[in-house]
Amino acid sequence: MKAGFWVAPEGGDNAMTVMPIGGDPLDEAPARRKISLLATGKAEELIAACPRVSKLLPAVVAALETQQANAPGLLFDLTEFSTDELSLIDDVVGEGEVAGLVSLPDGVGAQIQESVMAGLWRVRFTDPNGKLFADYLEVSSLPEIARRAALVNCQPLDMGEPPAGAMNVMPLLAEIADRSETHRVGEPSHTVTFSLLPMTPEDMSHLQKQLGPGAVRLVSKGYSSCRILSTGTKNVWSVQFFNAMDEIVLDTLEVGDAPAAACAAEDDFRDSAQRLREMEEAYFA
Repeated sequence: MKAGFWVAPEGGDNAMTVMPIGGDPLDEAPARRKISLLATGKAEELIAACPRVSKLLPAVVAALETQQANAPGLLFDLTEFSTDELSLIDDVVGEGEVAGLVSLPDGVGAQIQESVMAGLWRVRFTDPNGKLFADYLEVSSLPEIARRAALVNCQPLDMGEPPAGAMNVMPLLAEIADRSETHRVGEPSHTVTFSLLPMTPEDMSHLQKQLGPGAVRLVSKGYSSCRILSTGTKNVWSVQFFNAMDEIVLDTLEVGDAPAAACAAEDDFRDSAQRLREMEEAYFA
């Protein structure tokens, strides 16, 4: 088995192909960024033609100024916005470091993309045929759909029978089961670091099988690349950090709320409010 909890066995499908929406693989250079509409001569004309965007931005700023880290997300519906309005919004919010996919029942999918302003997200829902049917901005530490989907259809952890060649997986599963059931929202997460815990390939295979797959896949490309997946066990997440060569340098499980590596912090909301206010005043006032 390759290094890393959620990397498939040799010859199997790679379960860790998680890309930013509209982005590039982790091992490829990013594409050249397009010229901002706000930096062109068409900006004034486009803004004048999109009064709903001019009205929306102060409301988003107000939400960022008051939002709390553990509060429910504040939503701004874009579903009925025109192509020009959406292009303008795309240009204002941009694409930040965190993106992901959420698998929902009946083939529905949710694409989430953090904006360049931490704590402000774009969330799009598509039907089984890939057709967009919902689109909104959300002010939250992590979109509500990701938090909820991570808990949907979770099963109690079944430890199963010890596999041949097992070393530490059974006591680890007992520890995870206890932490999973006793964790309460807002409490610190419990982290299992595999580099500090000897695990045989049989241990890792059994651990992956018993925890099961989850519905949420996220990638963060901040100071280092980080891939985050929910599991089929409540409150249990796989969190892996990668170097520039796309090699795992830290492989962990977190038992708790959504991992901090994917979430905006309290200060992020205020900083983003200031940044968006400055853009709104410079271009839309």
